[in-house]
Amino acid sequence: MRIAIIQASSQAAKNKLLYETVKEYASDAEVYNFGCVENEVMTFSYIEISVLIGLLINSQAVDFVVTGCSSGQGMMLACNSMPTVLCGYAPTPGDAYLFAQINNGNAISLPLGEDYSWSGVDNFRSTIKRLFSEPFGQGYPKSEAERKLKDTILLKEIRGHSQVKMVELLNRMDKTFIRKIMLKKDVIDYILDHGKAENIPDWLKANLK
Repeated sequence: MRIAIIQASSQAAKNKLLYETVKEYASDAEVYNFGCVENEVMTFSYIEISVLIGLLINSQAVDFVVTGCSSGQGMMLACNSMPTVLCGYAPTPGDAYLFAQINNGNAISLPLGEDYSWSGVDNFRSTIKRLFSEPFGQGYPKSEAERKLKDTILLKEIRGHSQVKMVELLNRMDKTFIRKIMLKKDVIDYILDHGKAENIPDWLKANLK
């Protein structure tokens, strides 16, 4: 599994914790850190980051994204506005586990600005540990696994029919907004080098001119 770490600039101080914790508990995965970090010149909102997540997933440059913002809710909603992105919200270890096993999505959003006392960090680490504790998509509870997984497949099919393709969405967006997105060079360059869905890298190349 190729996992991207990328969160809103408002929570740049949590990036190191986010990256190191995912590296620890998803030890068999390739983990790529795209920030946002504290020393970046430019800042990016959760909405801007969600479009970058849409590009990462739709280009097939990565398989899964761990993200977040202050509450986690805004990032989750923004990510779910992107074609093919199925993002969960995981404030607790139980939520993370159920999302991975039942919903089998490709992104998860964490409330990085909430309750970061010692117990908050402990809950955060336990949430990441539980998220990657088992292979995704096994269903839960086991007695209901077959039905749960059928529902997940149906949900993904319905969402697919209700959404436009990523390139069509990009073409509809405000050009000033898109120019700002393109300035996140580490993400854009990674997609150009590793994107498997050629229409996304091709679109990026055409719009970088």
